[in-house]
Amino acid sequence: MRVFRGTRIAAHSPIALTIGNFDGVHLGHQAMLQCLREAALRHDIPATILTFEPHPREFFSPNDAPARLTALREKLELFQAHGVDQVYVARFDRAYASMPPSQFIEELLVKNLKIRWLLVGDDFRFGAQRGGDISLLRQASERFGFALESIGSIEVAGERVSSTGVREALAKADFARATRLLGRPYCISGHVAHGKKLGRELGFPTANIALKRKRTSLSGIYAVKLRGIEAKPLPAVASLGVRPTVMDDAAPVLEIHVLDFNQNIYGRRVSVEFLHKLRDEEKYPDLESLRRQIAIDVENARTYLNSIL
Repeated sequence: MRVFRGTRIAAHSPIALTIGNFDGVHLGHQAMLQCLREAALRHDIPATILTFEPHPREFFSPNDAPARLTALREKLELFQAHGVDQVYVARFDRAYASMPPSQFIEELLVKNLKIRWLLVGDDFRFGAQRGGDISLLRQASERFGFALESIGSIEVAGERVSSTGVREALAKADFARATRLLGRPYCISGHVAHGKKLGRELGFPTANIALKRKRTSLSGIYAVKLRGIEAKPLPAVASLGVRPTVMDDAAPVLEIHVLDFNQNIYGRRVSVEFLHKLRDEEKYPDLESLRRQIAIDVENARTYLNSIL
């Protein structure tokens, strides 16, 4: 899969395109990707995605934008797994924010990206102040000669699949619901980075996973599986949060203590699959109190994981 980034993006040949943020790449997104891939095969052109970085909501209201379900790299990996040929990651800036809907169509889609076939959700809005809609795209498709298709919402067990629904499920630690909506267990991936080694000092060495996001949909202590180290996933306990006992006003950190494991895995790219919430994050009066609680968390995680593995 080829990835193109920047403010000025252009295709070299006609493409089949869909546009969106695709946060989480849930079952609704996957239905779009399947439709895109089938159209690309019919027309013998690349299956292509246009997405924006940062997300427009993060650009306009960084403090109020919802927490990301997937970092950009995770999203690109999922695109590749679903058969996408190429992705344009357009840097969202003032120029995009103020672009009239007609310019978005004529300059970006038709002239620069050379669309032959376009797929959007039936509620898709675009251009300055979200002024463009599918009706305007239909008019443009007749004028410029590209095919246009739309897709409605996808439901699972009577629930409309959405990124918002996944976030709500994760906030309640309802991992069964999140899995239904995503079509897979919820995971966070990243490289193991060096931390302050506090866990090791407390007797519970941790692997710190670098987070490429300012906010997360989860917070607390969890029983998890760690993938990417051995052929089988490793049982572990995870802390995801701001570590209030040792830090003030810190960015969220994901720390993993792998049960019965003692290997150097710095630099490895791993995936953390969340299974069960043990408790909320708490602030303790001293490190000894924290150490005792971590010991309890490890045993509770072990008990839960032994019951399912």
